[in-house]
Amino acid sequence: MQTVKVALFSSEQDRSYPIYIGNALLEQVDLLLPHLPQKRVAIVTNTTVAPLYLDQFRRALERHGICSVAIILPDGEDHKNWQTLNLIFDALLEQRCERKTTLIALGGGVIGDLTGFAAATYLRGVPFIQIPTTLLAQVDSSVGGKTGINHPLGKNLIGAFYQPRMVLTDSATLTTLPDRELRAGIAEVIKYGLIRDADFFMWLEQNITGLITRNADILNKAICRSCEIKAEIVAADERESGVRALLNLGHTFGHAIENAMGYGVWLHGEAVAVGTIMAANLSKQLEFINESDFERICSIFQKIGLPVSAPKLSPDDYLSLMKLDKKVEEGRIRFILLKRIGEAMMSHDIPASTLREALLTCMANE
Repeated sequence: MQTVKVALFSSEQDRSYPIYIGNALLEQVDLLLPHLPQKRVAIVTNTTVAPLYLDQFRRALERHGICSVAIILPDGEDHKNWQTLNLIFDALLEQRCERKTTLIALGGGVIGDLTGFAAATYLRGVPFIQIPTTLLAQVDSSVGGKTGINHPLGKNLIGAFYQPRMVLTDSATLTTLPDRELRAGIAEVIKYGLIRDADFFMWLEQNITGLITRNADILNKAICRSCEIKAEIVAADERESGVRALLNLGHTFGHAIENAMGYGVWLHGEAVAVGTIMAANLSKQLEFINESDFERICSIFQKIGLPVSAPKLSPDDYLSLMKLDKKVEEGRIRFILLKRIGEAMMSHDIPASTLREALLTCMANE
């Protein structure tokens, strides 16, 4: 097992927390015990994950004297909304859950975001723990305290910054993850190499086969390095006023794709893969990266089997959707671009003609 610490300090308190990463950790309830204010928890999961892991986890809790309430939600990005959030509140109120009742998110990114937002707002704030069961959630959404739901006009527009007490990442849960979702999660892993660590990106290029075939050692190393990078960035900028925005490489374009195609039609990681290529292409147009680097970026996504061409929408449609992004400032879209592989930057001032050309180029092969 490896441990990554998310270091969050303020003048009032230390809100740092550990991320435990390893194989077969789900039943190691002793890791959770120091973070539970009472021996009662509410487990939020979905109809896909519950048959796989819920009973196993609840039995492990019971062996340590912890009773649990199970809240099983419908699965899918299209359920990340107010209606599903209210199902959590209804269950918590019906079961008389208190301020010391810890909410545990057992599932992927949608479950983590919904549970975190519920925890931030139920009784004005209760503890919560992340147990992510998809690769995308393990390397991204479970770490950093972003919680929320979608709105018909845009993704993750309603939510709160609310940190978990801990994250328990059991890579053994990836054995039941569908291939498509595994590939989507690898897209977020690649992002970390592109924005922060060129050596890690090169290592990923060399270990693509191991990632796709679910080699445990390679997966754990990829998860650990991804979490280390995210933890460093979150510690420096918890509420995304600066450097944390770099984590959104590919997301401005990607969220527009998810919105345009309908939530759940494209997996988040698939949209981020194409969005990253769109951002890389724009970086090339602006002469930050060269053709060779752009080809390396396209190649790694292709080798994984992720989409590399953007859906055919008009440039105006893309621009309209991107202007709904959370990162818009004073009406200007904030783009995350690449100076080089391993270093990202923010830019507001992209010439309209350059942006339109980049959009059209990325749609050319669809």
